[in-house]
Amino acid sequence: MEPLIGGIIGLIAGAVASFFVLKLQKGKTDQKRQEEIKLLAERELQDAKLSAKRLVTEAETRAEKLISQAEINNERTKQRKIQEAQERFTKLRSEFDKERNAHTAEMKERELEVKTLEAELKVKQDKFKERIDQIESQKADLEAKDTEMNNLRESLEKQLKIVAKRKEELDAANEIRIKELESVARMNESEAKEQLLEAVRAKSETEAMSIVRESIEQAQANAGKEAKKIVIQTIQRMCAEYTIENTVSVFNLDSDELKGQIIGREGRNIRALEAATGAEIVVDDTPEAIVISSFDPIRREVARLALKRLVADGRIHPARIEEVVAKVRKELDQQVIEIGERTVIDLDLHGLDPNLVRMVGRMRYRSSYGQNLLKHSIETANLCATMAAELGLNPKQVKMAKRAGLLHDIGKVAEEETELSHAILGMKLCEKFKEHASIVNAVGAHHDEIEMNNIISPIVQACDAISGARPGARREILESYLKRIGELEDLAMAHEGVSKAFAMQAGRELRVIVEAEKVSDQYADELSFMISQKIQNEMQYPGQIKVTVIREKRAISFAR
Repeated sequence: MEPLIGGIIGLIAGAVASFFVLKLQKGKTDQKRQEEIKLLAERELQDAKLSAKRLVTEAETRAEKLISQAEINNERTKQRKIQEAQERFTKLRSEFDKERNAHTAEMKERELEVKTLEAELKVKQDKFKERIDQIESQKADLEAKDTEMNNLRESLEKQLKIVAKRKEELDAANEIRIKELESVARMNESEAKEQLLEAVRAKSETEAMSIVRESIEQAQANAGKEAKKIVIQTIQRMCAEYTIENTVSVFNLDSDELKGQIIGREGRNIRALEAATGAEIVVDDTPEAIVISSFDPIRREVARLALKRLVADGRIHPARIEEVVAKVRKELDQQVIEIGERTVIDLDLHGLDPNLVRMVGRMRYRSSYGQNLLKHSIETANLCATMAAELGLNPKQVKMAKRAGLLHDIGKVAEEETELSHAILGMKLCEKFKEHASIVNAVGAHHDEIEMNNIISPIVQACDAISGARPGARREILESYLKRIGELEDLAMAHEGVSKAFAMQAGRELRVIVEAEKVSDQYADELSFMISQKIQNEMQYPGQIKVTVIREKRAISFAR
């Protein structure tokens, strides 16, 4: 046990001794390291001082360079500003000199104007003084003449008194002579006057009729050639194409299979299309075609364009139909305005109210007796301008004639429903939209519904008849044609002595057969004239109608 304890104590003593030895060695090592660190710190401090000095030196050098550069830049800026100020001053000085020179020149011009005005005023004053002197001299002459007139008046009054006295004496003598004549003729003065007037009236009626007929024949002989020349030249300068427009449009299909798609289930598609457009859609056995029927050309065009889009799109159902019809109607309204504007521009008419321009565009989709209304109106406008120029009217009147020709049928495309005729309605529309009074009268009077009051009105009426009376321009319904022929024959039969009347050459000639016992040769001439005048005053017809009166005396006997 003791050796073990001795060993442990020895180990402890050895450990303590080792600890102290190590501690002593560590102290020496730390001291050495501190000395080395101190030397390193001193070296770094010296290096830092050297670096700081070097940086300070460099900073001072850069600062000196920057200062010198800044001074150079400041000097340059100063020189540039001085130069700019000098240039600005020079420019302002030149502008001031120019303005001063201009002002001086203006002042000189004004002085010259003032001097000129003073000279003119002086001349006018001299003329005014001369005029006053003339008036004074004329006043003196008038006073002298007034005195002479007073003297003449007094002498005339004396002579009038003498004449009145002489008239009284003559009246008394005339009464005595009338009484003597009445006693001889056994007739008073009023009866003699009536007898004389009847004789004069009977003779004057025959003479007046022959004079009127001779005057008209002479006027026709003198003016016929010139009138025909003007009308022929006007017609020759207008060559328009004519197409008869119908109340139906044919829509062509690529195949008959599309008909079922257009009709739809239980006909719902075609009913929706008819309700949206207002036109009748006829689907029959016609191969690859559908008929669109309507008296309103605009509705018919809307239906045609809507069908075209629906077939191209392929989607056909009621909702789609309403959408497409609405779009087509909106586009067609815009197209109507564009047609009206293009027509007005082509005719070189300006200042037309937008509402009238829109109505002119609507004429494109309206027909009259199968003639397209817009083409008829354009042709009438050009005819009116040509005829007005041929008649020698001034350029302003020529323009007004063309304007009236374009607007003469504007009442046919009015949107509101009314019982007025298209001429009166068109007149009211033109008056509403501030057209000239001559144009308003021409529109209202082109069918003789109001009285004409200017030269443009008969031109419009004549050109309207020319445009509508050409062969192929319009189609005439059989019933109205027969009615006109019957009225023509009835008008001739209404005269005394007429036995038969025949309308020939489609109403261009009327042959009247009279009874030889009741009608003389002279009365036959008068009868043809009276019938022609009555036709001219009471009937509407294109061109002219020839009236031929036939009087024949037949003597028949038999040899037995």
